[in-house]
Amino acid sequence: MNRFSVLKQIKAHVLMGAVIFGVALSVSAQTPVAPAATATSATSAASAKPAAADTKAAAPEAAKAGAMGVQSANIFSIAPDASTDPKYADQNNGERDKVQPGNNAPMWRQVGAGVNGFSSLPASEAPEAGNLIQPFVQYPGSKLTTAGEAWRQVRNNWIIPYGGSLLLIVTLAIALFYYGKGTMKLHGAETGRKIERFTPLERAAHWTNAIAFVLLAVSGVVIAFGKYFILPIIGSALFGWLTYFLKNVHNFAGPLFAVSLIIVFFTFLKDNWPSKEDITWMLKGGGMFSGQEVPSHRFNAGEKVVFWLGVLGLGVIVVASGLVLDKLIPGLIYERGTMQIANMIHGVATVLMMAMFLGHIYMGTIGMQGAYSAMRTGYVDETWAKEHHELWYNDIKAGKIPAQRSPEAVAHGGAASTSASA
Repeated sequence: MNRFSVLKQIKAHVLMGAVIFGVALSVSAQTPVAPAATATSATSAASAKPAAADTKAAAPEAAKAGAMGVQSANIFSIAPDASTDPKYADQNNGERDKVQPGNNAPMWRQVGAGVNGFSSLPASEAPEAGNLIQPFVQYPGSKLTTAGEAWRQVRNNWIIPYGGSLLLIVTLAIALFYYGKGTMKLHGAETGRKIERFTPLERAAHWTNAIAFVLLAVSGVVIAFGKYFILPIIGSALFGWLTYFLKNVHNFAGPLFAVSLIIVFFTFLKDNWPSKEDITWMLKGGGMFSGQEVPSHRFNAGEKVVFWLGVLGLGVIVVASGLVLDKLIPGLIYERGTMQIANMIHGVATVLMMAMFLGHIYMGTIGMQGAYSAMRTGYVDETWAKEHHELWYNDIKAGKIPAQRSPEAVAHGGAASTSASA
C-alpha cells in the first residue's frame, strides 16, 4: 500500500469520526440539563418554564435517537416538493445535495451518459479508463443499448445458441452419412507401387497446423459451451480449473496456429489454383452420392474450397481477431469496444471454420480408405491415386509430375518412382 492510499484511509477515518462526534453533540444538546444550584430571578424562572416544557417534549425523541444510533436520511421527506422546481432536472450533484442530501441522481446520469471520470492510468494506453458505462450502440442482433450489454446480447442470444447448433448439426450429418455410406473403399486391388503424395515438409506443416487447430477447437468449445454440458457434471470448482488451464492452452496455441497457417498456405498454394475440371466436380458433388469418382488433379474442388475459404478466408479472420484478443498487435489501443467486436468476429469465424474442418477431418480419417495413411506416411498406392485423383495420376504417368518429389524419397525409392511412371 503506497502513502497516498494510507493518507486517503486516514482522511476517511477522520471524517467519519467528525460526523459521529457531531451527531453525539447534537443528541446531547437535546438532553435535559439539571437545574443550577444558584437561585434565579423571578423573570428568569418564568422564562425558563416554556423551555422546560419543550425539553420534556423533546426527551422521548432524543431517547429514541440515542437508542437507535445515527439515522439515515429519507431524501423524499427532507424536501418532498423539491422536484417541483423547474430547474430540478438540470441540477448538478452539488445543487441536488442542498435540497435532497444523498440524492446522487445527477452524478449517475452523467456516468450513464459516458462522462469520463478521473483515472491514474495514462490516456495514451487506456483512453477510456475513467469511463464506467459505455455509450449506446446497436450491433447486428442486439437492441439499442450500452455497448457492453449489446455485446452480451449478441454472444448469448446468437453466437452461443446458433453456433452450437451448427456444430451439432454438422456432426450429426457426418454421423448419418457415415452410417449410410460407410468408409469409401477402393474398387480395385492395390498394386504395391507407391506414389509420394506429401513430402516431409508438407506433412510437418500440416500436422503442426492440425494439432494447433485441435487444441484451439477443444479449448474454445469448452470455454464457450462447457457450462452447459460439463459444468453440471464436474462442478464449478473443477470446471473453473479446467477452463483456466484451457484458456492458457488457447492463448499459447493461437500464435502457433497463425504461423503454421501461413506455412500451410504457401506450401500447398501451387496445387490449389482453380481449374476448369473443378466445375464438373462441383456439379457432380464429387461423386460422393453416386459412388463414381469424378476425375481431379492433386486436390479436388472440395479440398480447394477448404483451402481458399477455410484456410485463407476464415483463417485470416480468425487469426487477426485472435491476435487482437491476445493483445499481440503492436500499436493498437485495446479499448473495451475493440475487444468486444473482435470477440464477436472471432466467435462467428471460428464456428464456421470448425464446421468446415469437421468435414475435412472426416474425409481425411474414417471417411476415405488410405487418406489418413497418405498424410501419416506421405505415400499412396497407385490404385488410390487413380481412383481418387485420376488427372493427377495421369500427369505422373506422363512424366509431368515426378512420383517421388522429396530428395529423401528419390534417394531411397528410385525403383518405386520408375514403376509408378512406367
